[in-house]
Amino acid sequence: MSVAGLKKQFYKASQMVSEKVGGAEGTKLDEDFKDLERKVDVTSKAVVEVISKTSEYLQPNPASRAKLSMLNTMSKIRGQVKNPGYPQAEGLLGECMGKYGRELGEDTNFGGALVDVGEAMKRLAEVKDSLDIDVKQNFIDPLQGLCDKDLREIQHHLKKLEGRRLDYDYKKKRQGKIPDEEVRQALEKFHESKEVAETSMYNLLETDIEQVSQLTSLVESQLQYHRQAVQVLEELSDKLKDRMNDAQTRPRREYTPKPKPIFDFGEDNHSNGGYSTSMAMPPSRNSEPSFHLARLSFRKPRLPPEQPSCKALYDFDPENEGELGFREGDIITLTNQIDENWTGTHPLMPPAGETESCL
Repeated sequence: MSVAGLKKQFYKASQMVSEKVGGAEGTKLDEDFKDLERKVDVTSKAVVEVISKTSEYLQPNPASRAKLSMLNTMSKIRGQVKNPGYPQAEGLLGECMGKYGRELGEDTNFGGALVDVGEAMKRLAEVKDSLDIDVKQNFIDPLQGLCDKDLREIQHHLKKLEGRRLDYDYKKKRQGKIPDEEVRQALEKFHESKEVAETSMYNLLETDIEQVSQLTSLVESQLQYHRQAVQVLEELSDKLKDRMNDAQTRPRREYTPKPKPIFDFGEDNHSNGGYSTSMAMPPSRNSEPSFHLARLSFRKPRLPPEQPSCKALYDFDPENEGELGFREGDIITLTNQIDENWTGTHPLMPPAGETESCL
């Protein structure tokens, strides 16, 4: 920096300190200029805040907003990218519904309905992608350009104007010590900067039709999104109503329970320790008697037995009068029950070819 530049920076700093600390008054700007400056300041704050809130409106999730801000507008215009590159909440919901609907089976009423709603949610995600792209291209990007170019340029002119004002005020107060030519040049530069800043602010405020056009684009994008969303949801509603009507008119199927299996605890040389089952119907609980000297076994004849019986597992020779003697393999049939502990029985030989299992 030259010596003249250093001196000018010193003059500005000295004048600013005298105004802030000493209460010195600087050159006053006219009311029209101040009004323009105030409006431009409000416009700048409004544009920055609107851009931020619009991004929040499109994507409430902060992570999604960060991805949205990284979209390349030119690539969208050229058709190089078909979607914003991140999943919409509607799309995630649609994927979830479609997955479980297919696992449940589209032939089922609920499974088919899940698939239908999931497909509709995916379509809504595509519509939301279009809204994000349209709003970013036609609303956010133009406003961001306004911030990055016009408003930044105005701030540069205002900052330069303030520096030249401080320089002029410092030299004006020291007339006689500073040559009049320098004071005159400082005044001319101050007026020059004031005119440039005033013109740029005026042009911005007078061409606000561009901002109105951008707001119109935002509303049109929203209308298009809601029209398409309503169409998708109406089609989905009709499908679900048809499914409900079909389900209500379809005759209800009665549930028929399968026969309960019974466990066979008979000895099996080929058994690995587990229990084998039989699909025959179990006997009535009321007909289950108590037996002595034999394990309980139920026959599996072609016709159900009229009396309960069991199969002897070993030989028994009677030792007292009234005791029943039998041999291994004999079928013992209950003939009468004296009380809950004693029964009357008689042995029968097993039919030829019949197999029995002991309980």
